[in-house]
Amino acid sequence: LPNLLFYGPPGTGKTSTILAAARELFGPDLFRQRVLELNASDERGIQVIREKVKAFAQLTASGSRSDGKMCPPFKIVILDEADSMTSAAQAALRRTMEKESKTTRFCLICNYISRIIEPLTSRCSKFRFKPLSDSIQHQRLLDVSEKEHVKISNEAVSYLVKVSEGDLRKAITFLQSATRLMGGKEITEKIITEIAGVIPKETIDELLLGCQSGSFEKLETLAKNLINEGFAVAQLVNQLHDTVVESEDYSDKQKSAIAEKLAEVDKCLADGADEFLQLMSLCALVMQQLTQNT
Repeated sequence: LPNLLFYGPPGTGKTSTILAAARELFGPDLFRQRVLELNASDERGIQVIREKVKAFAQLTASGSRSDGKMCPPFKIVILDEADSMTSAAQAALRRTMEKESKTTRFCLICNYISRIIEPLTSRCSKFRFKPLSDSIQHQRLLDVSEKEHVKISNEAVSYLVKVSEGDLRKAITFLQSATRLMGGKEITEKIITEIAGVIPKETIDELLLGCQSGSFEKLETLAKNLINEGFAVAQLVNQLHDTVVESEDYSDKQKSAIAEKLAEVDKCLADGADEFLQLMSLCALVMQQLTQNT
């Protein structure tokens, strides 16, 4: 087993994979002694890497499995959410990784590989976890529903898969919330829409029609209603992007101008800007794009 680096979007099974592999290698008895798992919630500064991880790495891996299977002569250190470790702590790992390679393997798990320093990535075998395919998610959600005796329509499962964008953890959480809300009744697409905070297609179409009308007052009312309904503007940005890109009604120039503005608004929202102002700014640009050619 080389040193491993798992990266990819959340909810795609990175942590589950290494934990399953470790259980397979060591069996339930030795698992506790042989695996050290440090998560972002644990202290993982340079001090801990120098002391705790180093001390664990220097221990000799001994003992055999009770079921008589072969047991590998090494231990595994799992550093989950490794991209939230400081550069200093990552740098402190370099030496330990090489020095203790006889007895210890490291598995780093992160969402963004660019945040892991180069010397560490070059010491690891990299595996990219891509968002899960729709068919796999579909099958898994049906399995979960069956085992938990949840009534759910086929359309609702498909919609759940679409909403969660390849993140199975998110899909299962939505399914759980919907089950609690419905209390044993069948889960429909409408319920999933409400729980996931997805903005109904009609609302988005209405907003775009408002932009085409050229009336700023009408637009302001629509924007206020959208915010008062409790919809998140960040969610609107995502859905509007898909709607605009897939639409046949806009020219390439209009699409690119709107997409650029969507990116700007998304950045501002991430930095904590006011939702209503960002929404108005976005709608004003869309209106300008849609009305200047007519």
